[in-house]
Amino acid sequence: MTNIDHTLLTEPVCLPEVPDAAIAMIDDEGIVVGWTLAAQALVGYAAGEVVGRSAVHVLPPSEDARRASAFSEQCRARGGWSGTAAIRHRDGHTLRMTLRVSLLRGQDSGTRWLVSVTDIGSLSSGVTGGPVRESLLARAPIGIVVYDPQLRCVWVNDDMERHDGVPRHQRFGRGLKDSLPAVEAEALKIVMRQVLESGTTTVHEYRAWPPADRPREHAFSASFFCLQGADGTPLGVCSMTVDVTGNRRARERLAILSEAGTHIGSTLDVMRTGQELAELAVPLLADHALVDLVESVPFGVEPTARKGMTGGRPPLMRRVGVASVDLGVLELPWVREEVVHAHPDSLFSAAMRTGRSYLEPVLDTRTGPWVDHDPVRARKVRDSGVHSLMVVPIRARRRVLGLALFGRSLEQTPFQEDDLLLAEELVTRAALCLDNALQYARERTAALTLQRDLLPHRVQGGAAVEVASRYVPADLDHGVGGDWFDVIELSGARVALVVGDVVGHGINAAATMGRLRTAVRTLADLDLPPDELLAHLDDTVRRLNDEDADDSDEIPAVVGATCVYAVYDPVTRRCAMARAGHPPPLIVDAQGGVTIPDLPAGAPLGLGLGLVPFESVELELPVGSVLAFYSDGLVESRDEDIDVGLQRLGATLVQPGASLEDLCSRAMETLPAQAPADDVTLLLARTRTLQPAQVASWDLPNELATVPATRHLVARQLRQWGLEALVTPVESIVSELITNAIRHGDGPSRLRLIQHRVLTCEVSDTSTGQPRPRHARPLDEHGRGLYLVARLARRWGSRSAADGKVVWAEQDLPSPAAAL
Repeated sequence: MTNIDHTLLTEPVCLPEVPDAAIAMIDDEGIVVGWTLAAQALVGYAAGEVVGRSAVHVLPPSEDARRASAFSEQCRARGGWSGTAAIRHRDGHTLRMTLRVSLLRGQDSGTRWLVSVTDIGSLSSGVTGGPVRESLLARAPIGIVVYDPQLRCVWVNDDMERHDGVPRHQRFGRGLKDSLPAVEAEALKIVMRQVLESGTTTVHEYRAWPPADRPREHAFSASFFCLQGADGTPLGVCSMTVDVTGNRRARERLAILSEAGTHIGSTLDVMRTGQELAELAVPLLADHALVDLVESVPFGVEPTARKGMTGGRPPLMRRVGVASVDLGVLELPWVREEVVHAHPDSLFSAAMRTGRSYLEPVLDTRTGPWVDHDPVRARKVRDSGVHSLMVVPIRARRRVLGLALFGRSLEQTPFQEDDLLLAEELVTRAALCLDNALQYARERTAALTLQRDLLPHRVQGGAAVEVASRYVPADLDHGVGGDWFDVIELSGARVALVVGDVVGHGINAAATMGRLRTAVRTLADLDLPPDELLAHLDDTVRRLNDEDADDSDEIPAVVGATCVYAVYDPVTRRCAMARAGHPPPLIVDAQGGVTIPDLPAGAPLGLGLGLVPFESVELELPVGSVLAFYSDGLVESRDEDIDVGLQRLGATLVQPGASLEDLCSRAMETLPAQAPADDVTLLLARTRTLQPAQVASWDLPNELATVPATRHLVARQLRQWGLEALVTPVESIVSELITNAIRHGDGPSRLRLIQHRVLTCEVSDTSTGQPRPRHARPLDEHGRGLYLVARLARRWGSRSAADGKVVWAEQDLPSPAAAL
């Protein structure tokens, strides 16, 4: 579940919405009857110097009479006055002030004037609030109440009734408990007593329910001032109250949106993003929240443009987010991850068709088309107590991805327009995250499809090895990488085993992997030794880098890769291997011993570091040895060193008698529960050996006279193997290959027949020149031998050897022999 600290969004923000102004109370004759310490701090006069004297005492002398007259006339004509005025400081200089005069009414129909003054200099400086406070002082409706020392109301202005709905005549002689909830009243009484005792100004924020025509709970900010008499004793407390609901709710909305930026879209998983949206909305905005996406979206397939916004049946949806203050109260017909069937006449289908949000302040579950067609669901909605509903479509790039539903049941206040605006903003932010996740999922799906298409669908080791493999792509955050593996059958019953890893992730890495796998297969057909093959592969990767660098339209991305390549011969049980920056293979013998061959690391491919040639190492392997080739994602992670991973993998593979498939599965089970951060590839090969009876070989002198005798030896061996049907073509192939070896070589040659899945004829000699077919002219006596071999053989070729070359040709075995 998303961890959201809801207290950050709900605790009161006690900002001084009413300015800490200088307050004075004046009677009908313009005599000051109450003074505050704030007034003393502002103009320098103590209460004893002002109370009981005319208010014009603090006006400039040259303007006393004129300003006093204007002041009195404007106050009586307007029921109050606000503007700017020049105020005399006690030390003689003049201050420019903003001044507000409010009419107060008493129980005996008497009137008083409350004057609040704030220094314009402090306003313009911005230190104490700047223009915001000036605006409040000049225009905001401020409720004013004056309480006696016993905290009973004695004076009040007309604006206070508009704040809390309590008529003036019901206030006089009463305390706060008659106009506020008990808890809030008690808290304010404590604040007012502290003001009476200290004489300082205090600001307090509280909540209350205003008149019935405004059903939403409101927030108020009240400033409390201690009014002093001439001798400095407290005469009472003056409260000035401003409705700050709008400001408070704006702060709460900003806080919720700030939380949205933190908690929505933490991953690239569309299911997770939908759940995060639902969890954020409850209980900050709603009591219940549901998030449904078009069924294809969680699988990485975006809907067609404006899907569901034309006529016809609504698309199937899949529930991806559920949150509620009490899931037991909200009995849902569909739970998370289930397919949702929306009724065509419901608000949900309408939102999908139109792409517009719908606000139902008072949800009617008694009548309507969808209620009549789906009474069971309507009853469940009624039983849950949901009385107010918002339906917001999730839109991205002109596509409707799904719907977000918000409902209230415990919170009695219905949703209003500003709630819908907030919900739409939340959904818009979630839609951006969902669209990013969807585009990433689409690219990942394409890369994964490409990766799987380029990897071998079924690997076979022929007569040389038994093989099994596993490939696990990286998690959503990291994307599909460029791991690959392959098993390539070579001539002479041999097999090549290869595992590689392209640097990077995504579709480019997968495409590069495909190119390198193809290059390895092409080079393997040349029967190159492992070190030479890696050298050629390194040149290939560097050419790819050069080609990308020549493309001026794109920033070249350096392609790097690691690789290990091995060739195993089941006749000799010799295995030659080399690596280019890749982890070395593990070798597990039949007794359970695990070894890591001392194989030179080599430089990664394509990085221009191949100054030192790649080196091959040749080993003789016991029968039944298991070779484990893998990528670093299997043995290395941020929390685990590669040595620990190698020990764990080796221990997993020491399972005498276990099948390779079981070993692969056990190795995958050692991975962390969460998806790996890098691709994981494992290729296991258990070595086989050919029996001596399956191989026949002869050393031949460098004389053409040996050809007929050799044909006789071959025919006899084939009959012993029960391959009489192959005698004629194989005799012809052997004649041509031996004749070429004698004519073009300068030493003895060797003939070897290998019976495995096919019949292989090999002729080795000391010449290093590779044979190539010639285009013989009609009268030429020579030059047609290799064409004859190509016509008779299944396939043929040549490879380099330590002391020359080997030319080979294969023949398919007759069906009964092949079955053996």
